[in-house]
Formats: sequence, structure tokens, C-alpha cells
Amino acid sequence: MAMTKPGTRPANPRFSSGPCAKPPVFELTQLADAPLGRSHRAAVGKAKLKAAIEGTREVLGIPADYRIGIVPASDTGAVEMAMWSMLGARKATMVAWESFGSGWVTDVVKQLKIDADVKTADYGEIVDMAAVDYDTDVVFTWNGTTSGVRMANGDAIPADRDGLTICDATSAAFAQDLPWDKLDVTTFSWQKVLGGEAAHGMLILSPRAVERLESYTPAWPLPKIFRLTKGGKLIEGIFEGATINTPSMLAVEDYLIALDWARSVGGLNGLMARANASAEAVWNFCAVNDWIDNLASDPATRSNTSVCLKFTDDRIKDGAAFAKAVAKRLEAEGVALDIGAYRDAPAGLRIWCGGTVETADIEAMLPWLDWAFHAEIEALAEAA
Repeated sequence: MAMTKPGTRPANPRFSSGPCAKPPVFELTQLADAPLGRSHRAAVGKAKLKAAIEGTREVLGIPADYRIGIVPASDTGAVEMAMWSMLGARKATMVAWESFGSGWVTDVVKQLKIDADVKTADYGEIVDMAAVDYDTDVVFTWNGTTSGVRMANGDAIPADRDGLTICDATSAAFAQDLPWDKLDVTTFSWQKVLGGEAAHGMLILSPRAVERLESYTPAWPLPKIFRLTKGGKLIEGIFEGATINTPSMLAVEDYLIALDWARSVGGLNGLMARANASAEAVWNFCAVNDWIDNLASDPATRSNTSVCLKFTDDRIKDGAAFAKAVAKRLEAEGVALDIGAYRDAPAGLRIWCGGTVETADIEAMLPWLDWAFHAEIEALAEAA
């Protein structure tokens, strides 16, 4: 017997893990103040870029002596700039528990050919960060966008470390409390937690990272787009709004609007509370339904942004096909868009719960997930 469809639909069905939902108050007319057709080096352009940098510092609580730069190629560009410019001065430790972390391992080990220890964990698990040698340079993701697993805190990272910590925090920044004193290089992109437009990355450097840049020259040539120093000194302009290449002033304006919205909901604490509420709604749904579970095995390391789920019903023989069918049903109904698991991750679903998502929309979507699951199970039974 066909199940009755739920009566309530999400006002916004966009639960993609990137690009993510725009802030709920967003309207295109808010972009009218973007200095389009103007040079980003004109006074108005430099002022907008400076405001984006200082707004990031304000909302995230980044220390005053940390440099913040806007760089090309999104979070990927920011991570690559850091690795190509700073690694090689000492042994490295590469830590990965999901797809993007694994990508950084490939770049360092196979492309840069740096002497590195590689520590990995399966999807849903996390590497024991207390067992890492922090006298090496350590590269890791804070929140695994494709695995739904995050670091619970930075307690394992010693204050007196000799190596640098290079942290890909793209799906953590603005939703999780990052311990800046434990992070020497931190990266993220605008299109994640604040729902900004793509292609721009943020590179945040501690004084220790700046010291490395000014005291170490890599053995390999650096493309212009990766160069952060000139004549052995940091190019300070990059961290004051003088970007390496031409930024989109439309995207900058969009990011400024997102920062204003972040302030309006209580800044970082407000954003974390919004993400926590949405993620908890999904976790509670899993707790009362025995056919679905969180991919993260330890509740302490469950992500509050990219919540990854797995189907656990024994009647499901082809997990990938089943998950795809459920996601397709939800998209066809217009109640959940782009929630399939990442292509390299275990079969399942991935529901974005960052601060731009309204908890009410998550709560309205979950009965539809229940409907789609049972509808697909019924279809399997009929086909048998």
C-alpha cells in the first residue's frame, strides 16, 4: 500500500553540502552596492576587500596578529598555496579520514614528493590526533565534508609544537569553534557555511606560519599564483585586500552580505547554535528509526554541518542504488535537493545543516525522508 505523503514541505529544499544554501534573508537586490565595472584596486574595491577580511576576523574571533588573505581557487587554492609554499622544511604528517584529506595526501606524497607519514581512518572514523607527531608539519581537515566526521576539539595539539599545523576548515569555519592558538594555517571557502558564491578562498596565517614563509624557500618552483613572499618577506598587500588575481566584486559583495547576516543572528555563537539545532534534528530522527544511522561512529565526532547518513535495513542489497533512488524521489518532490553522498564516500545521504539552513526546513524534510525510504522499500518488494 502506498504511503501517504507528508502534508508540510520545506520552504527551502536546498540541503547541498556545497555550494550551500544562501542566508535565509538573501535577495538579489542586496547586491546592488557591488562596484561592478570598477577596478578592484580602486579605493572602493580595496575598501570592500578590506571589509571582507576584517569582517572575517570579527565574526570568527581571529587573533589580531594573524594574517587573513583572499586567494583564488576556493579552499583548494588556499590549501595548495600553503602546502606548496611551506612544506618541505621538515618532515610532514598527512592525516586523512575523508575524500578531500586524501586529496591533500596525494598532492604532498606524489606531486611534491615530501617525506611524510600518512595516517588515515575509514569513513565514519577519525585518526587519533593525540598519536600524531607535532614536531612534524601536520596537514588535516577539521571537518570531513564527505564523511560527516569532525575533530571534537584541538586539545591533542600541543602549544609548544615545532611543526606547523595546516588545517582545511572549509566546512567547519562559521559553524564550529576553531582553536586559533592550535592552528597555524587555516583555510575555508565562501560557498560553505555562509552560503557565499564560489571561487574565492580564505588563507589565515599565524605568526609561526609567517615566520616559516619568510625563513624557508621550497626546492621547487612556485607559480605566481602560489607566491606569498617577495625578497624573503611576506607580501603584506595580499592580507590587506590586494589580491593576487582579479576577484569577483559581485562575490565579494555577496560575502559581505553574508557576514552582516551572521552578525544579525549572534555571530559565531549564533551560527553554531543554528547548525547544532539542525544537526540534532537529524540525529534525533536517526535515533527513532532503525533503518538509518549516522555515518560517524562516535557521537563526539559527528559533524554539525555535513551530516552523513547510511541506510542499515537488511532488505537493502544494493546500497548505492537504493540511496540514489531515495534521493531522486525527494528531489522529484522538491523537498530535498542534492543530498546524495559524495561520489567517493560510502553509499548514503548527506544533509547540510550549516547556519544558513533553517531548522524548520530540516524538520519538514525528515518526514519526507521517512516516506521516500518506505516507498523505495515497497518498490523493492514489488520487484522481487
